[in-house]
Amino acid sequence: MRKEIILDKNWMFTKPGKDPIQVDLPHTWNALDGQDGGNDYLRTTCNYETSFERPDFDPETEQVYLELNGANASAEVFVNGTSVMQHDGGYSTFRADVTELLAEENELRVKVDNTVNSRVYPQKADFTFYGGIYRPVKLLVVKKNHFDMDHYGGPGVKITPLVKGSKAEVRIQSWITGQGEVKIEILDAEGDVVTTGEGQKAILTIDEPHLWNGVKDPYLYTAHLMLITDGQVMDEREIRFGVRSFEFDTEKGFILNGVPYPLHGVSRHQDRKGVGNAIGKAEHDEDMALIREVGANTIRLAHYQHDQYFYDLCDEYGMVVWAEIPYISEHMPEGRENTISQMKELIIQNYNHPCIVCWGISNEITISTKDHADMMSNHKALNDLCHKMDRTRLTTLACYAMCNPFDSVVHKVSDLVGYNLYLGWYVPCPQLNDLFLGFFHKKWPKRRLCYSEYGAEGMPNLHSETPKRGDHTEEYQAIYHEYMLECFKRHPWMWATYVWNMFDFAADARDQGGEPGMNHKGLVTFDRKTKKDSFYLYKAYWSDEPFVHIASKRFTDRAKDTIKVKVYSNQPSVTLYADGEPVGTQQGEHIFTFDVKLSGETSVRAEAGECVDEAVFKKVSKANPAYTLKKSKSKSANWV
Repeated sequence: MRKEIILDKNWMFTKPGKDPIQVDLPHTWNALDGQDGGNDYLRTTCNYETSFERPDFDPETEQVYLELNGANASAEVFVNGTSVMQHDGGYSTFRADVTELLAEENELRVKVDNTVNSRVYPQKADFTFYGGIYRPVKLLVVKKNHFDMDHYGGPGVKITPLVKGSKAEVRIQSWITGQGEVKIEILDAEGDVVTTGEGQKAILTIDEPHLWNGVKDPYLYTAHLMLITDGQVMDEREIRFGVRSFEFDTEKGFILNGVPYPLHGVSRHQDRKGVGNAIGKAEHDEDMALIREVGANTIRLAHYQHDQYFYDLCDEYGMVVWAEIPYISEHMPEGRENTISQMKELIIQNYNHPCIVCWGISNEITISTKDHADMMSNHKALNDLCHKMDRTRLTTLACYAMCNPFDSVVHKVSDLVGYNLYLGWYVPCPQLNDLFLGFFHKKWPKRRLCYSEYGAEGMPNLHSETPKRGDHTEEYQAIYHEYMLECFKRHPWMWATYVWNMFDFAADARDQGGEPGMNHKGLVTFDRKTKKDSFYLYKAYWSDEPFVHIASKRFTDRAKDTIKVKVYSNQPSVTLYADGEPVGTQQGEHIFTFDVKLSGETSVRAEAGECVDEAVFKKVSKANPAYTLKKSKSKSANWV
């Protein structure tokens, strides 16, 4: 019933003081300077202009909306010279009715602004705030009688499935513009109708529902809503949803559909090398494929609202999601209204996704905040807002490492809490993680805690036989994560753990690891081409897909006569060969280590069942200096 016209080609883009250039959407003006270090990427106001023909519609019976899905950070939109909407917040959908302004030929201009200010979040954080229109721009033609499109960019439909014994009660509320009657069908995954109803507020029942059960069985139903006027269908919405129950227990962790379901996952930033945030479905698909391969079952979608397409993928593949707004790093008294509007958009636009189980209200907000009273007031307002808008999900936040559990009130604001702790990376001794977790659980036994961030930098080109904290080697990153995985096994009461990060990402204020402008804590490199050893470590713990991986394969040149060859696998037995001769067979879990003597160039082969991996190591007279980090004179190794 709706017609969609994508406006992605032939835009004229103008920077201040520069001549216009032609670009296609998605686009950002910080694709390069936001990734090269120096904390000097262009933060300014730029203009995007294009023209379009009047779409085919009947002005007597139809309306035309203009929709933008992501323009960072603030935008003002003009159609034929008239301002039709202003929007603050770079990560969500916003729309305007432009019907009355349309001519046969139309001029569209979008003024996009990512300048530094004190009212629109984010302004201070460990990632690049790319300016631009980096998600689709659309014209939507609808009947004048249609499901609402004017409320915070939402779908006009709210679906609340509740498990009631052997039945599911599905509450469906819809809002309409104009008039008409709402008819509803619920279809199963095969497209068969399982129940029907009517009305803008309807309660439908599904007998013996097929539950959405995480990665094991992410079953989705579809709600088909029809708006009918005088016997004619004016508008339709098809919205997928999942039936599930969940809870967070102080001793058993996360429980899905009545069964303990330990959440082990990753955090994700959306940007890419050379293109920044200006990505499409292919890049989202690749990210999801890699996250699924590593064996994660939950994702923290940091630190802002992600593309609707990626939430759809999380629904489809059963990823449990922490969704959040970019209220981050510092409280801005002038930004309270923006935190409220961004939270409303996040919830309204994403309410129907079964993957989402909690709303994140802030991240590391105490890192530089001075007005704690106003900050706490803002947090309480957000927490109350989430509970008012959504009674089915809980709230959470991520505390900065120095958010003292003795006396800080921040970690008590939300229903759940996460800590961003890098014990073993920014400070010595990974053993401190066990001490912190034991202390916290004893001090606050009723607080439901997760690790919202933890990690260590790892560069695939840096290596050491004796890795140490701060050397940025692939080996240290791996042994750090080896410790953390075993640490979490000792504290099964935690409701989730999230590696920081699944992918390297741009943080233009950083200068570390020999590559300015980057955070290298990812399990996969920024271009998604290299899976670090830590990726395979997590795959050994989390994934059921049989594999074997020889670690430190990029550490080719070795100055020792005998080296330790580490192998990661999820198989129970690994056999290693050197130059075709058996070195040994080991039974165990996840990590297998063998001593191998080197003589010249040695070919190593690991076998685990039908899985095989190979590597070559070369004996050299002295250590290869290319494997050692060259110390930078910059003081920006850590962005704070």
